Formats: sequence, structure tokens, C-alpha cells
Amino acid sequence: MQVSLANMECVVQGIIETQHVEALEILLQGLCGVQRERLRIHEICLKSGPHLGSVTSEVRLLCDLEQAEPSWTVRHVGGAMRGAGAEQISVLVRSMVESKTSKNVLRLFYTLGYKLDHELLRVGFSFNFYRGAQITVTVSSINKMLKLHATDEAVPVTPGIQMVEVTAPAVAETYTEVAAAVSSFCEYLAPLLHLSKPGISTGVVPTAAAAAASLMSDGGGTTL
Repeated sequence: MQVSLANMECVVQGIIETQHVEALEILLQGLCGVQRERLRIHEICLKSGPHLGSVTSEVRLLCDLEQAEPSWTVRHVGGAMRGAGAEQISVLVRSMVESKTSKNVLRLFYTLGYKLDHELLRVGFSFNFYRGAQITVTVSSINKMLKLHATDEAVPVTPGIQMVEVTAPAVAETYTEVAAAVSSFCEYLAPLLHLSKPGISTGVVPTAAAAAASLMSDGGGTTL
């Protein structure tokens, strides 16, 4: 397996109505200056059994279905940073280890005693760019499988609503600068959606409809 060099990440999340996603894409295209990447990720969440330790361990296996040869990634998200420093920043800073792996990874974790907890299909797009930090914005619908691993039969968990996530890798020496870069970028998206630490739900933004209408009529030509 190839392990990621970053051992932390800064992250914020929010939701947007599907009818405004096209306007968000226009805004992101103007801000990022790069082309979007199509997103179709099969996510399998596994949890360890009691015999593997007193504390339950959770890993996520991500299969990128957009690739000609589907590629697999193992992702383990640890606890969030705590303390006065963490409370003073508007993004969540947490430990994270990510590794590229082979297609046999699911069999490996089953052999180790992990059990399937749930699986999802994320469909949408992402933008990857540098703006004070290496930032990734993903916009996706979250779908559940009606049958085991049946991605072709997945149905939306929340019809009409899509999730937006902004993440950036960091290490202990740089997380404050990375968090500041993520917060600064998120300010540009405020008219369409509010982004906050995971677990803090703020709902849709009242100004989204007006902001989306303006962006659609402008065609993304406004310089921000």
C-alpha cells in the first residue's frame, strides 16, 4: 500500500439544493480556474469486531468507479483536534491516514475480522486546486444501496439535496495556515451555502435562490 504523506486534514461541510448545484459549479469554475472532475465513488464502511481491541476501529474503502480500471483507497479518519486552539478556528482539524491499495483490500479486512457497517455511492463532481493550500471541493448526492454492492441500483438518501465538502491535507506544522486558507475560500461560497464543521447542521441558505439566479444570468463572468 502507498500511504499518504499528510496525517491530518482540515474539513468543512454543508448542503445545497440540487436545483442550485449548476450555479455552484459555475461559481467554483470561476474561483478555481480548473476543470471539474467527475465523481462516482463506492464507499464501504467497515468496523472492527470486539476481538480486535477494546475500542472499535472504523475504516472506509473507497472505490473510484470513474477510472477505466477502478482504483481502491483505504481511509482511516481519527479523532478531531480538541482544546482552545481548535475551538477558535472555523474548520475541523482531524487526523487522517489514506493509502492506495489493490482490489483485494475488502477480502483482506474481512480476514482481519472487520464487518460491513454500511455502504454508499457518492455521485457528483470535484474541483482540485491550490489557493493558499491544496484544496478539494466535492459536490455529490449520497445514495444508498438496496442490495449488497449493487451500485447500479443505488437511490438518493436525501432527494433534492446534495452535500458539499471542502477538505485540505495538512501536517502538525501547517494546519493553522491550511485552516485559514480553507476558511478564506469558503467565504466566497457563502451566498449559496454555509459551510461548517462536520456534525453542525445549518440547513440551506436563504440567499441561495437569489445568488443562483444571479450566477446563472451572469454565466460565471463576474470576477470575484
